[in-house]
Amino acid sequence: MLAQPSLDVVIVGGGTAGWMTASALTKLLPGRCHVHLVESEEIGIVGVGEATLPHIRGFNERLGIDEAEFMARTRATFKLGIEFENWGKIGDSYIHPFGTFGRAQGDIGFHQYWLRMVHEGRTVEDLEQYSLGCMIARLGKFDLPSSDPAQIASTFNYAYQFDATLFAPFLRQIAESLGAQRTEGRIVDAEIDGETGNITAIRLANGERITGDLFVDCSGFASLLIGKTLNEPFQDWSKWLPCDRAVAMPCKTETAVTPYTSAIAMDAGWRWRIPLQHRTGNGYVHASGFTDEQTAIDALVASVEGEPIADPRVLRFRAGRRERSWVGNCVSVGLASGFLEPLESTSIYLIQAAITALIELFPEKQIAPSDRDEFNRLIDLEYDRIRDFLILHYHATERSDTPFWDYVRTMPIPDSLAEKLDLFRRRGRVVKYREGVFLEASWIAVYLGQRVIPQGHDMRVNGPDPESLAAGMEKLRAEVLHAAQTMPNHIDMIGRYCPMAA
Repeated sequence: MLAQPSLDVVIVGGGTAGWMTASALTKLLPGRCHVHLVESEEIGIVGVGEATLPHIRGFNERLGIDEAEFMARTRATFKLGIEFENWGKIGDSYIHPFGTFGRAQGDIGFHQYWLRMVHEGRTVEDLEQYSLGCMIARLGKFDLPSSDPAQIASTFNYAYQFDATLFAPFLRQIAESLGAQRTEGRIVDAEIDGETGNITAIRLANGERITGDLFVDCSGFASLLIGKTLNEPFQDWSKWLPCDRAVAMPCKTETAVTPYTSAIAMDAGWRWRIPLQHRTGNGYVHASGFTDEQTAIDALVASVEGEPIADPRVLRFRAGRRERSWVGNCVSVGLASGFLEPLESTSIYLIQAAITALIELFPEKQIAPSDRDEFNRLIDLEYDRIRDFLILHYHATERSDTPFWDYVRTMPIPDSLAEKLDLFRRRGRVVKYREGVFLEASWIAVYLGQRVIPQGHDMRVNGPDPESLAAGMEKLRAEVLHAAQTMPNHIDMIGRYCPMAA
């Protein structure tokens, strides 16, 4: 193969998106690019994206990051999933686990056997009692999964809850050690080639001019390049995801350091609780059309568990994405590309997905339109399918006790989600895709957790003798419970494995 010329890559903006991009490009594409990141300390970062999905583990492994060191440096805890309180009805609670329910039989999901028992009117435990991830979380335990697929301890996965303000500096050290260049400065303008429409350079407030072949917009909500310079249209999804504000406020930890994130439904949205090693993150994601800012602040302050360690901070946003995330020679990553509220902790995943696609489709000096089109197709799919999953949480509710919940319960939904709901309501079938982040178990957890109960089930599960099926399920439930009970306490595991750095 002919050697490809090295590209000058200019990353606009630091924070999580910028330094994830810089560290990945320098580590995984050595010799293919020179990375120059420009950021301004005046601007700062959003810094509340503290919960992640298991995919972040793969990203860290590819960069050669030691897990225990990373967790200690970012004061991280383990995350087995998300607990949802008061979503289907007030008083309800369910966990969306990172892992499976039971054990599949061939291509038949375990939940189908569980549905058969329900439809036959037989006594059956809640589905989460057949999920090791759920039971570990409920008991406040944690241990690393088994690598042996024959073991029940291999049926769960995990992510992290960490301090986002510490993650970017951690990655910066890696990127700079691999040759990334950083410039401190505020960007005031970008130069465009009149013939090609490509960006040729950015200009800083101090007069400095930085040229490049490929520009990566990691400027967050400001969207300096893809939005303000290239004017790429934004698809507004607020009619389906009306929450457009968040009040964030950390506090001292005075209750359990749980191995899961909590999402507690509120009058006009929901509240997050994310326990770290040194504090607990709290926030109230809400819709400004259904409550005012001060009411939201008061509601959050009244609900936090411990002494606040910072004043409430208000974030404003709009759900949706750019029509295209890669335009000309500009690739947008993270909030510059789009925003989906933090309900399922997808923000960092979407950064990672864009970086992965960029590396796989990394251009030559002359960018091929087919590479750009494929990148946009992949990113659009990620956003669109996460969008449907988030809408499901709101729409699949029986609540009508406040104007907000009555609106999301009755609002028209995208056809793509309506089709998924209809299929599940019929026989518990989950639409499967080759691409997209949330797999069958995730959809099952939310469907059943929010009282979307299928009318029927897969007829192939009618074969086993009812008594044998019941006995097998009880044996599995006992095996799951025993495995969870024998694990260390979550906080003890952290103390042995990754105590936070001083």
